[in-house]
Parts: sequence; C-alpha cells; structure tokens
Amino acid sequence: MERVVEILREILEIPSPTGYTKEVLTHIERKLDEAGIKTRYTNKGALLAYNHPEPELVIAGHVDTLGAMVRGILSDGHLSFTRVGGLLLPTFEGEYCTIITRSGKRYRGTLLLKNPSVHVNKDASKKERKEENMYIRLDAEVEKKEDTEKLGIRPGDFIAFDPKFEYVNGFVKAHFLDDKASVAVMIDLLLELADELEKLPVAFFFSPYEEVGHGGSAGYPPTTRELLVVDMGVVGEGVYGKETAVSIAAKDSSGPYDYEMTTTLIELAEKREIPYVVDVFPYYGSDGSAALRAGWDFRVALIGPGVHASHGMERTHVKGLLATKDLIRAYIEERFSQ
Repeated sequence: MERVVEILREILEIPSPTGYTKEVLTHIERKLDEAGIKTRYTNKGALLAYNHPEPELVIAGHVDTLGAMVRGILSDGHLSFTRVGGLLLPTFEGEYCTIITRSGKRYRGTLLLKNPSVHVNKDASKKERKEENMYIRLDAEVEKKEDTEKLGIRPGDFIAFDPKFEYVNGFVKAHFLDDKASVAVMIDLLLELADELEKLPVAFFFSPYEEVGHGGSAGYPPTTRELLVVDMGVVGEGVYGKETAVSIAAKDSSGPYDYEMTTTLIELAEKREIPYVVDVFPYYGSDGSAALRAGWDFRVALIGPGVHASHGMERTHVKGLLATKDLIRAYIEERFSQ
C-alpha cells in the first residue's frame, strides 16, 4: 500500500463532519509535528502548516466531510436528523453511524426509511428518500423520548457515518474521499518536503468548513499571492475526469479560475507526463470560490484527483492521488526553483 493510501485510511477513520473537525485536525497536527513541521490554528479553526516566515503560495484542502446532526428525539426514542452538507440520502440509506454527544459519549445507529420493513410496508421502495421520511435507528434499548434523553443525547449532537474504506486493485472506495483524498495527498507531500520547508515560501491550509461554503473565506497568511486549491475532480457524464488522473479545473459554478496559474499547471502536467484532464464543473464550488468572494487579493487555481460518485459511495485510484501530488510538487518547483 502506498503511503498516501495509508494516510488516507487513517484520516477516513476519524469522524469529521463539518463543525466537528477537531479530532482529525489534531491527528494531522501531531503527524506533522513529528516531522518537524510547524503548525498553527486560525481563529476560525483551520490548520496552517509551514516553516517559511513569509509564504507566498498556499495549498488548500478541506478536512470536513458530509454528515448529519440530531434534529430531535422521536416519540419512540429514535432520532430525527438534519443533513450537514449535501448528503445524498439514497446512497447513505442503511449506513451505520456514530452519534457524538456534547459530553463526549458515543452511540451507534443506522440511517433508515421510516417503517422500513417490506413485510409491513408495501410502499417502502417507492417512498422518497428525504429527511422527513427517514430517521436514525438508535442502537440502545429505548422505547420513548425520555429514555434517549437519559442517555445524554439531544438536538445539536453530531452524526458521523462510517467511511467503509476498501482498497482493491489500486482503487480506493469510501465515503468522504471529498476531500480527504486531497488531504492525504497534501500530508504525504508535506512529509516529503519536510527538510525543504524553511526555504520554500509555501503553506498548507487544512480547511474545516468547505462543505457549507465558507471554509476558505479567511485565515490565510498576509503574504499569500497564490492559492492552489486541492479538491476532488468530478468523474461522470458531461465531464472529462478520470480516477487515474488529476483534474485541472478551468471553471466551476463560481466562475473561471486564474488563467496564468491554470495554464502553467497544464503545461507542467504535459512536460512531466503527469496523467491529467482539463475540465469544467457545472455544480461545484471550492474553498477558492469562498476566498475570492471574501475579497482576497490573490490568484486561485483548482486541481484534484478524479473521484467517481461524489457525495455517495465514492471511488478514486492511487494513480490519481499520485498524479495530484506530482502536479503540486511540480508547481512548487516551477515557482520557487533557484
């Protein structure tokens, strides 16, 4: 198993729905600290990693994932929920999850259709999969609302779904490759560059709120001149993405990315024979989009490994992960070669 895949497995196993990212960020912080890489948190909770005093290029990826939150306790003691981010409910039906209380207690559960048994509900297959038609079946002996309240569960507790990681024939299958695949690439590259970081004006930015639209809106070093966002490349009908390649996004729903940066990335991929595609994403925004809307005066480009079935049962390939890492490294070398 490539190191980048092992790093990915580790961070996938740490729950981090948007708003509850402290555990995975602590894990990353410790890993980088062991390699002698300095880190600090922004006021909003993003993790920055760099050793150079004045970074000009920031590489950004987001650690937050899709998830849910307890909305209420039902009369039978089980849970209603609200989605955190664009969770594709039909794909997550039947998935196991962990309810994390504010006091730190954890309980297991399953996302199900209400009245899910086909032996009593002949219309189970026809019911629309939406929040009001589904619930979290709690794995505890509860029969009424008061039973669940005694467990310490209440509205606002986070619900984290199991990632279901599997590595087969070079493919990585799991929930939440958006964007932990990119984060694993960033960590792997940081570990490779550890001895060079004092001379490289490069910072790595691990964002905690991308899935709800504002993760990349604040917190960058004031010396930043360019932002290279690393987020999933779309694979599907109408786009050119491949799981075995790095996608270079010319445009998403927020508009075009920086022309010069994007062109340089394309030229570097061709020159170094890195598998790549250039693409346009119709229903997509990134931390770069948030940064530009917030008024930051720097150039922004977007790349990432091709990920199939986004916001569902996702899949990528180790070749796509390594192509992404190679392109980031090539861009750093192009910008700061002596």
